[in-house]
Amino acid sequence: MANASANPKGSGALIRIDSVTKRYPDGTVAVDRLSLEIPDRSITVLVGPSGCGKTTTLRMINRMVEPSEGTILLDGEDIQRRPVTTLRRSMGYVIQNAGLFQHRTILDNIATVPRVLGWGKQKARARAAELMERVGLDTALAKRYPYQLSGGQQQRVGVARALAADPPVLLMDEPFSAVDPVVRKGLQDELLRIQDELGKTIVFVTHDIDEAIKLGTMVAVMREGGHLAQYAPPAELLSHPADAFVEDFLGADRGIRRLSFFPAAELPLTTGQVITADATAEQLAAPDEPWLLITDADGRPLGWGERRDLTAGDIRTDRLLPHGRPFVPGSDSLRTALDSAVLSPAGHAVAVDDTGRVTGVVSQATIGEAIRSAHAGGHADEAKVAS
Repeated sequence: MANASANPKGSGALIRIDSVTKRYPDGTVAVDRLSLEIPDRSITVLVGPSGCGKTTTLRMINRMVEPSEGTILLDGEDIQRRPVTTLRRSMGYVIQNAGLFQHRTILDNIATVPRVLGWGKQKARARAAELMERVGLDTALAKRYPYQLSGGQQQRVGVARALAADPPVLLMDEPFSAVDPVVRKGLQDELLRIQDELGKTIVFVTHDIDEAIKLGTMVAVMREGGHLAQYAPPAELLSHPADAFVEDFLGADRGIRRLSFFPAAELPLTTGQVITADATAEQLAAPDEPWLLITDADGRPLGWGERRDLTAGDIRTDRLLPHGRPFVPGSDSLRTALDSAVLSPAGHAVAVDDTGRVTGVVSQATIGEAIRSAHAGGHADEAKVAS
């Protein structure tokens, strides 16, 4: 069932939620008979509308909220048999707005849990400095206070603090929702990088389906009343929503999202339309295309120009149209390539290597053919599994 990483460096833990219900004294049911197996060394995302019980579920895992019925097992052991303090110290916890201690320096914020566990000050601070680098924070910030950091930096501190005692489980409650989209993307990428290195068991709560699709090894879609609507890997969720609720929650563009799981590595690239800014008349005339991609002498893209408006030996780069965001075939998806082509005035996506040099261009039509082939291949694989 799981699509979990098998990172041998990881220290994950299997979490099993078995028929768990949370009922409050006023009769409100936040979670109703929820059963869920969270694989170790994976990122399991709980997603759904407000009031669906995702945060309550997360808090029941570390007993900040006690279930009314059912059991939660951690590596086969009922968490009720563990002292609450011991249980919580085995789990890192990251919340929105980081929840940092405003009177402590960044270094001492990160060192909080190791110090509580009895580590010496020097050892705890050394661990904190190591984690600052791991989460992408400049160690020059170590002596600053939370109010002196940006929102994104504070969230990185929150992640570092949660990792400080090397817990097998990391619980994250909408940790990136309070930052702007650019910072949020950077934090998501950082989390994926850290997970690839450490292989924790991460349970992540969000209301953002795009975030769930990007981060999740497994995604649990929950509906109001704390019911599980569907639990599946992201690609399966997008291709086979369980019912109308899941389909509506995924949104009208779920087909575009699904392209994120198809690599762009096999797209056939052409170079006939690619010329340098000092191109000769012969070079300008060679390609039978109305649009040409102009590069600098090092092969980096400058922009698109209509061939009829270009003058040999004197191409005005300040009059070129934007080339848009290039894609890297070896690491980007068909979704990224299609986005690049759709935004291009020439209807072509620009491919670059890891250094930013152009390796070719590809048309919307060619990308469309690749998408059809990818879908056909995906359906064939599904048919094999079904048989």
